[in-house]
Amino acid sequence: MRKWVLIFVLGGFLSGTAGHAAEGAAVETNSVWRVRVYEFCRARLQHTAWGLAHSERNFLMAQRLAKEEGMEVDQDVIFAAAFLHDVAAFEEFGKVNVDHTEAGAEYAAEMLDKAGFPKEKIPAVQEAIREHMFYSKVGERPEAVVLHDADTLDFLGSIGIARIFSLTTRHGWAKDLPGAVATIGKFSRELPPKLLTKAAKKISEERVAEMKAFLDGLDRATHGGKSL
Repeated sequence: MRKWVLIFVLGGFLSGTAGHAAEGAAVETNSVWRVRVYEFCRARLQHTAWGLAHSERNFLMAQRLAKEEGMEVDQDVIFAAAFLHDVAAFEEFGKVNVDHTEAGAEYAAEMLDKAGFPKEKIPAVQEAIREHMFYSKVGERPEAVVLHDADTLDFLGSIGIARIFSLTTRHGWAKDLPGAVATIGKFSRELPPKLLTKAAKKISEERVAEMKAFLDGLDRATHGGKSL
């Protein structure tokens, strides 16, 4: 009898413990390789802005976008790419002077092969990982398209604000509070046009409105940013 393991998503978004993508949703790990990938992420890929929690959100959003767009996607490819797309953003798994999209694709291939992932699907996973960032050039593979848009959406709205502020003093985008605020404004303007699907563009409208409301309120509270 096949064993089904359900990892329930019970809420939260930054702590990175199991199940933090969206209240009431669930990520199914219904194969040995999925369990291995998920447990690897839970044990080794914890971060306030990327890693497990971010990957869960990307996986669920990619599925939602595919459904709303009527796109047929390979669930194995989406799962593997969503959970491993940022693996090389962690120093332990990255490569010096190699973009994390390329280094991540290389590492994912090795890991998935050892985990028992279908070998013939590994190139599709690598393509989705290489093309997931908002600055990436994306081809026509549906898994790459929806992962790209899901990842971009996670930089927008309240979750995007929380992720950016969590990087303060630790990342170039948000080296200090004014830098984080500037990044929020920049992303709210520049990322929506990079979205590829109509469903993602629609979702981005509400998220951009959330960012604008936050920035307007912060501007009033800090006298035009003078007291940040």
